[in-house]
Amino acid sequence: MNEEPLQQDVLDALDDAGLQEIAGLLGTDAAGAREIVGTTVSEFSGGLQDRAVSDPGEVQQAFAEAQEAPLTGVATLGGMGGLGGGLMGGLLARISRPVANAVARKTGLPPATVARVIDVVIPVLLSVLSKRATRGTRK
Repeated sequence: MNEEPLQQDVLDALDDAGLQEIAGLLGTDAAGAREIVGTTVSEFSGGLQDRAVSDPGEVQQAFAEAQEAPLTGVATLGGMGGLGGGLMGGLLARISRPVANAVARKTGLPPATVARVIDVVIPVLLSVLSKRATRGTRK
């Protein structure tokens, strides 16, 4: 996975309203929110890569499902681990706690605050990954 374009795609999908929501959660401005989103997406990307090594079948199946049935709306979260969105959603939910802890270590933010940001980012990340998986099958 190439992280920079993925980060940009997620930031584009969040748009100004999503970034303002995250900025409000963090008590920062849009630039600070962009930085945290970038760090979060980078950690999710690394987590997916790690998971692909430890359980390649799970990751392959999640991406295959994303290609077959792309998300039509935004998945909802009922807190960390309560994620809708099929196998990919479940996979992201399983790695969300380690991602929150890693982002907290890197940024100095409390893990609970990062978890709230992740609640906003995961549905957008799911949508972006689903669109990418679908686009990849049309080439």
